[in-house]
Amino acid sequence: MITIALSGTVLANDATPQDAENTTEVQEELYQAVGQDPYQRGTMGFWDQVRQGESGFTTSKGDEHDVLISTPGNTWYILKEKWMSPVGAVAIFGSITMMILFYIIVGPLMLSAPRTGKTILRWTRWDRALHWSMAFTFLTLAFSGLMLVYGKHFLKPYVPSEFWAFIMMLAKQYHNYIGPIFCILLIAVLFKWMSKSFFNKADLQWFLKLGGMVGKHKGTHPSADFSNGGEKALFWLLIICGALVSISGLVLDFPIFGQTRRDMEFSNLVHSLSALILICGFVFHIYIGLFGMEGALEGMVTGEVDETWAKEHHDIWYARVKAEQQRSTVDLDATNKGDSLNEQS
Repeated sequence: MITIALSGTVLANDATPQDAENTTEVQEELYQAVGQDPYQRGTMGFWDQVRQGESGFTTSKGDEHDVLISTPGNTWYILKEKWMSPVGAVAIFGSITMMILFYIIVGPLMLSAPRTGKTILRWTRWDRALHWSMAFTFLTLAFSGLMLVYGKHFLKPYVPSEFWAFIMMLAKQYHNYIGPIFCILLIAVLFKWMSKSFFNKADLQWFLKLGGMVGKHKGTHPSADFSNGGEKALFWLLIICGALVSISGLVLDFPIFGQTRRDMEFSNLVHSLSALILICGFVFHIYIGLFGMEGALEGMVTGEVDETWAKEHHDIWYARVKAEQQRSTVDLDATNKGDSLNEQS
């Protein structure tokens, strides 16, 4: 049984019917004396206090037990449903549309010289396993998250209610259980590739020339180390927004550490906004890998890239690799020569 008291109005179960009747008669006389309807006065006064967030008294011992109706939750609902969801949909479809138009108008970035047939190791098996694990986890989490947010608009009206309920249950459970795996992979990505992702002067020129992809700079292939400016920017976008997604997701996934309603609502907004930014960023990443650059996908599939590709897109890294290969060859020749002299003597 719940007992609530607001501004002197007590609702309890220990008063006799006669006491309640006498109290009601006195209240009605007072209200009528000032020209107000008793029911309207009591009801409006009660809900005014509820809307203003005034605390009452209750026998419940749960968290935030003194909150009858969480009125600030309506602000969260408006931000999520009336602003973030529509803007997010426009941003995602806008990003996809931009990439389609970019491909039609500008076209892919092709190699300027023929392939040599000689390859250089660019990604190890561990690199590729980490990349594709992150890619699969991110894409499936993005799909399940988008289904939870937008599925009611483009799927629910066209499928049986039982099937809709099953899809929502599946998306929610997948999102909740696979989300922590994304956090672990994000930490692995940070430590594996952070050393290759710090910006330098060459990256500034890369950005000024727009990566050699558009306009008068198209086909110029600006200088870059192992990672170019765009790849580094995407890496830090993944780390920063991914961290926000991970932290807010864990807050939502494990609401057992004293989180308040405000904490959960704020985490939900941060989670949604960060995820939408990541999705838009990776639309560009997927475009470059699949359609926008000749030879870009080969390295992450086989681990090796053609020397022409390496020289044109990552000339600083290419020069360093060739220098190391030359030193290794010289050292090997010197070793072989020494072995021959020893055999002759």
